[in-house]
Parts: sequence; C-alpha cells; structure tokens
Amino acid sequence: MRKGKKTYIKATFLVFLIIGTVFVIKQQRDMPYQHNEGFIFGTVYHATYQYDKDLNEEIVAELNKVDATFSMFNKQSTVSAFNRGKRIEADRMFMEVLTLSQTINRETGGAFDITVAPLVNAWGFGFKHQQMPTPQQVDSLRKLVGMHYINIDNVGKKTIVSTNHKNLMLDFSAIAKGYGSDMVAKVMRRHDIKNYMIEIGGEIVTSGLSEQRLPWKIGVTKPSDDNLNTNQELQTVLNVTDKAMATSGNYRNFYYRKGKKFAHTIDPRTGYPVQHSLLSSTVLANSCAEADGYATAFMVLGVERAKAVLAQHPELMAYFIYADKDGKMNVWYSSSLKKKVEK
Repeated sequence: MRKGKKTYIKATFLVFLIIGTVFVIKQQRDMPYQHNEGFIFGTVYHATYQYDKDLNEEIVAELNKVDATFSMFNKQSTVSAFNRGKRIEADRMFMEVLTLSQTINRETGGAFDITVAPLVNAWGFGFKHQQMPTPQQVDSLRKLVGMHYINIDNVGKKTIVSTNHKNLMLDFSAIAKGYGSDMVAKVMRRHDIKNYMIEIGGEIVTSGLSEQRLPWKIGVTKPSDDNLNTNQELQTVLNVTDKAMATSGNYRNFYYRKGKKFAHTIDPRTGYPVQHSLLSSTVLANSCAEADGYATAFMVLGVERAKAVLAQHPELMAYFIYADKDGKMNVWYSSSLKKKVEK
C-alpha cells in the first residue's frame, strides 16, 4: 500500500473518530436528568441522575432490601430476628455493614457502637421510655452494651451471627441510611450512569456533574435549637463530586429536663449524652456508610479527639461546627476540604 493511501485512511479514520466522539458527547449532554423521590427508613429519599429511563422501581427494590435487613421497625427484618432470637444466618449485605461497624468501632475507641440502643431508649430517644435514667440504671444498662459480645462463625458456607448476651440489641440506624445511599449508587453504576446524586435523610452520594454541568453543591445546615426542623439556613456549601457525605448533629434532636438540655447522641462508653462543644459533624468519604458511621462517632468524640482520628485516616474529610468557650459558633475543617468549601 502506497504511503499516500495509508495517510488518507488514517486521516479518514481520525475524522470519523472525532465526529463519533462529538456525537456521543452531544448525546450525553442532551440526555435528560431523572428525578425520583419517596419514603424509606422513616425519612425521604431523592435520586437525581442522567439517564434515558426512569429507574425508580429498581431504586425502591434496592432500598427495600436494605430495609428488610436493617430496619428495627420491620418485624421481619434480619436485625429484628437477631434481636428476638440472638442468632441469625447473615447475608452479604448484613456482613458488609456489620464488618464496617466493627472497623469504625475499633478506629474510634468504641465511640461508634451498634449495640447502644438500650441506652438510647432509656434516655428518651428510643421507642418507649421518656424518663431520665438514674446513675444506677445507666450502670446496669452499660452492661448490656458492647460490640465484643457479637459472635461471628462460619458454618460450612453459612455465616452465623449470634451472642450469648441475652439482652444485647443491634441497631444500625447510625449507618444504614448511608449504606442505602451506597446501594442506590450501585444501581446507577450497573447502568453505567456517570452523573447522579443520591440522598437519603441527608446522607449523600454524588458522581459526575449536576444538570448545570457543575460539581454537585451540597449545603451544610447552620446549627440552631430547632427540633421542629423549620430553620434551613446554611452554614456553608460544599462542592462535592465522586464522594459520599453524611452529617450528624446534636442541635435538632434533643429535649429539656429540669432546665438542662440533653442531646440525642449517647456516648456508649459512659452511658450518658455527650456534653461537649461539637454541634455538627459532616464527613466526606469514599462510601456513604463510612461517612455516616464516622460522622456519628465524631459527635461522640468531640472536636479534638475527632481530629486525632482524622489524622490517622487521610481518606476522610470533615467539616465541624462547634461552640467556643464564649458560646460563639466556630468552624474547623480538614485542609484537604479547603478547595471544596464554597462560602
């Protein structure tokens, strides 16, 4: 083949490649964004994604799987079965979240604990009790709490989770919404969707770009004593893409007894509500379950101890809102988050 003919073929191929690439880019830009929302896990979910089909049915099916595994309000769920009988055959989903919970528990010195439910209930944020527990009751309840009481055994191809501690309860509420967001993100990836934002009760996973062709902008709410959730003033806006984000805070879920404010975050190590200055903990991580768990743990630890954990985990980024010694609101965030803070 003559040199001139080879050059012509290469040039023609290049032209077709450029035209094809332009066509694909235009097709992607013209593809609409779908918007789904609904009710799950006692809260609202939102899914925004660029695709030519509505995937809400598939999204709901995935969320129902998570609910059937981790919901304490679903009497047929796996966790409810454990809490009744203290022995279950665990599936992949259950073990993924249990293993991650054990890791966060270990990395935070016990600040994150999925067995803390008896203490949470006793302090008035659970299902039944509304009376302040006595010190003696707290000491008694602390004996029911501890992830070291969970046994995991491989029996043939089965994984059996059990405990010999008859009053032990598992409660994945501090990590399940984040995991649910991760599972919906997996639905997106199965369809090769590049641009999406999934949010369940404030636990968020993002990828690619928004409809405005910009990084996803996620607000962090300014803390206030507003347990009716009517105040939506933002403290800051973060540019978030290809990351997961979760926020935990003491400023909305609380009650007063005898003039004293009690936050909903219970320290599983002491048995008492936390009393430090951290008001809101926002964590960015590679998975939303991880962000969810660490955000909760940091609310237990407080600013300085949380910083120590972050120093050991450069893959995590955090944005803390706290009250200084004069009661004024202040902010601290990871240096790696600086470029993502919009205001």
